[in-house]
Formats: sequence, C-alpha cells, structure tokens
Amino acid sequence: MTEQRSPAVAGSVEERHDLAHVPLRDPADTSGLLEVFRRRYLLRLMVRREIRARYIGSKFGLAWSYINPTVRFFPFYFVFGIILNRGAIPHFAIHLFAGMVLVHYFTETFNSGTRSIMSNKAVVQKMALPREMFPVASMLVSLYHTGPQLVVLVIACLATGTFAPDAVGMAAALLGFAIVLVLGTAMGVMFSAINVLFRDFTRIVQTLTNMVPFSVPMMYPYTMVSERFGTGIWHDLYLMNPVSIAVMLMQRGFWITTVSEQDVVETQAAGSTFEGGVSANFPPHLYELGFAMLAFSVVFLVFAQWVFARLDDRVPERL
Repeated sequence: MTEQRSPAVAGSVEERHDLAHVPLRDPADTSGLLEVFRRRYLLRLMVRREIRARYIGSKFGLAWSYINPTVRFFPFYFVFGIILNRGAIPHFAIHLFAGMVLVHYFTETFNSGTRSIMSNKAVVQKMALPREMFPVASMLVSLYHTGPQLVVLVIACLATGTFAPDAVGMAAALLGFAIVLVLGTAMGVMFSAINVLFRDFTRIVQTLTNMVPFSVPMMYPYTMVSERFGTGIWHDLYLMNPVSIAVMLMQRGFWITTVSEQDVVETQAAGSTFEGGVSANFPPHLYELGFAMLAFSVVFLVFAQWVFARLDDRVPERL
C-alpha cells in the first residue's frame, strides 16, 4: 500500500521545485575584492601556480630573483657613481636603487595585472570564481619577487658602513610600499577588465609604465625639482603623483639614513652645494603627503572595483 502525501506536503514540494520565479545569476557573481580574500586558499593556489610557471625549465629558479636586482644595481652604481661621479649626491646608487625597487614593483603589478585575465583565459572560461582574483594574484606575485630586491638594497646600505636606520624612516618606507601596493592593485583591477574589451590597452599600459621612471625623483634628486620650479603650480603637480611620494618615502627610509655628517662634509669640500638632513632633501609635510596619497589610492581602488563590476558581465563573451 503506497503512502499518500498530504496536499500540504505535495504543495510545498512543488513550490520548492518551481524555479521560474528565481532570477538567473552569474555563478562568478561575487562581492568583488572582498570575495577574493574570503577565498584565500584559492588565491594562494593561483599565486603558487603563477610563480611556478615563471620558472618552468629554469635551472636557477628563485635565484633569478636575487641575480636580476643585483645585476641591475651594479651597472647603475658603475655608471652614476663612478663614471659620472655624482659627487653632488652622496651614495647616489642607493638613492637610485631605493626608487627602482618601488618603481619596478608598481610597473610590474600594473602590467601583469592588466594582462592577468587574458593570460588566464582558459581558467576564466572553465571556473566560476571572482575574476578580480587574477590581478590580485599578479600583485602578490610581483610582491614576492620584490623581496629579493629589498635584500639587495639592505645589503648595499650596510656596505656603506654609515647606514643608521630609524623607526620613522622604516615607517616611511612601509607607507611608501602601501601606497604602491594599493595603487598598483587598483590599476591592475581596472585595466584588466578594460583590456579584455579593448586589447590595445596592453600597449597603452606598457607605454605609460615606461614613463614612470622619469616622472619620479629616482634618477635625479627631488632638490632639482624644487630648485627648477620653486613652489609654483608645476611643483605642486609633481607632488600629486602618488608614486613620486612613495619613492621619496622609500628614500627617506634607506638612502638618507646612509648619509653621514662626514659624507656631507666631503661632498661640500668637493664643491657641491648638497645639504644633509631630511628637511633639505624632501618636500615639507612628506608624511602628510604620504597618508594623503594612501587615502587617494584606497579611494581609487574602490573606483576601480566599481569599474570592474560594470564591465565584468561582458568579460566572458569577449574572451
């Protein structure tokens, strides 16, 4: 004898199986960057996958992350410190390399983030996951490869014999890193979606990042900018570049702390007008500018997430 279901139970079953009123939803539709960090395990897998992919077939593997910045440092030291004899700026090679660390991190994050969705096209088409994960993973991979550059920078600072780091300087360097991390992530997130719709943006971003080293006080000191433009509008526009402020914060933590009083005396004896100290080599209110640029970068990250969300629905059909 079969068991008869009550009308109430049968009705509830029918209601549960009636999906006509349920709106269709993209399985990859998420809460954006917040969802990326909720899926930290998947993010770690993607970072490991990208790191391993860079060293496939390589005999030296991770050692290249130490070899490349070391090789990059010595030519600059030879050209600028010995051949051109930049005696006007003590330890100019460290001044230069401190900026190179952040500039390389920013440009690598921006470039790889822009290409990230296109580079992972097969994964995007097969898996339902927040697509913001790809530029974020690219940022973390770039951060991973920035570590060896920091090691080389610290070794170079110690080799001067006058390196005297202080808590304020290290905090300034961390603030500079935070600015570049947030801003680079924001640029990568926004342009990764735009690049899917308009493929020319890969070339456009490469052109923009080629201009970055010349737009920051890396190959030249900030004092040249202040002497050339004074306190006019061009000076103010120069300081509105977040990467410039980040580079100077990095130099505050590493370069200026290697310049001793003896270095200043010897430089001035050679006919230079160089003056030691933070106030003479950096803009006023450097730390306030740093926090302002960090706040701007956070706001820009929110804007980048908004742009990504507006374009995200068009990404699968354009891949």
